[in-house]
Amino acid sequence: MYARSRTTLAVLAALGALTLTACETGNTVVDKPKSSAADEDEGSAKGSSKEKKKENAPDIAEVGDTLTLRGMENGSQLDVTVVKVADPAKSADQFMEPDAGKRWVGVQFKLVNTGEAAYSDSPSNGAQVADSEGQQFDTTFGDITAGPTMASSVKLKPGAQGLGWVVFEVPEAAKLATVQFTMDSGFADQTGEWKLA
Repeated sequence: MYARSRTTLAVLAALGALTLTACETGNTVVDKPKSSAADEDEGSAKGSSKEKKKENAPDIAEVGDTLTLRGMENGSQLDVTVVKVADPAKSADQFMEPDAGKRWVGVQFKLVNTGEAAYSDSPSNGAQVADSEGQQFDTTFGDITAGPTMASSVKLKPGAQGLGWVVFEVPEAAKLATVQFTMDSGFADQTGEWKLA
């Protein structure tokens, strides 16, 4: 009976390890920006020294870069650009302010539907910022003076684009390091990440 219990425990431990491994597969962070035609022209004009330099240095997305992300639905794909960051962001409404000890940060996203399926989602549900200590912060409701807020429900046919600000509330002393965006209200397998600092 003791040997049977040990065998059962060993089988359960192996199944648990397989389950943990399976949970981690399929979730990827995309942080390599899409190359533009201008970058490629510049690279060919300057020759192979620039190509070698580009191969040696990791290419991590920053403000202004575009990442291509896939959604859960077949043919669902966006080119997502972090256009600008307003830190701190000023409220456009005199009656809405960040809580005491907090500040607002605005991130302007540009979404271009490069897939074959229509895109319909609430983009702010899939956005987060993180500070240098790894603490993550979700979006908040608020209009800022930097520009129009991203619509709460965005619908884009293939080839269409959307643009707007997403607002986050973070501690006053937080040093933001990254911003992330995931399609399907944060449930898609691919998460885009841009370096802020």
